[in-house]
Amino acid sequence: MARLLVVHHSPTPTTQALAEAVVAGSRDDAITGVEVVVRPALEASAEDVLAADGYLLGTSANFGYMSGALKHFFDTIFLQAGGALSDDGSAREASGGRKPYGLWVHGRYDTTGAVRSVQSIVQALAWQQSAPVLEVLGDVGEAERERAYDLGGTLASLLMV
Repeated sequence: MARLLVVHHSPTPTTQALAEAVVAGSRDDAITGVEVVVRPALEASAEDVLAADGYLLGTSANFGYMSGALKHFFDTIFLQAGGALSDDGSAREASGGRKPYGLWVHGRYDTTGAVRSVQSIVQALAWQQSAPVLEVLGDVGEAERERAYDLGGTLASLLMV
C-alpha cells in the first residue's frame, strides 16, 4: 500500500481548517490503496519521510518565511532523507527518482517568502512538485477549504496503485 505523509504546522484555526480539508481530501472514498499518515511538523521524523511515497506540506507564512516548526522538520530530516548538499554546504538540486509533493501556505498578507523557502529546500530532496501550491491569504472560507480538499485528493490519487 502506498503511503502519503502529511506534515504540517497548524497553530491557528485558519491553518487548522486547511489541514483538516487537505487530510479529508486525501482520504476521499474514491481513493484506494493509499495510507495517509498525518504528523505535526515537530513530531515528524526521517523514518516517516523514508517510509512515504509522497508528501503534503502545510505551513503558515511567518515574517516572510515558513513556520519555524516546518523549518525544524526540514533541518531534522534533510540529510537522512537524501537531501543533497554542494561542496560549500548549500542545498543543490537532487537527482534520480522523485516522489510527488504538494504544499499549502496560509498568510495574513503575503505567502511569497514562505513558498520560496519551502521550495528551495525541497528542490534539494528527491521530491517533485505535483500540484500547484495552495496559497491562502486572510480568512479561510468554503472556496479555500474546497481547494485544500482538492490538493489532498490530487496527491493521494497520484499514489493509487
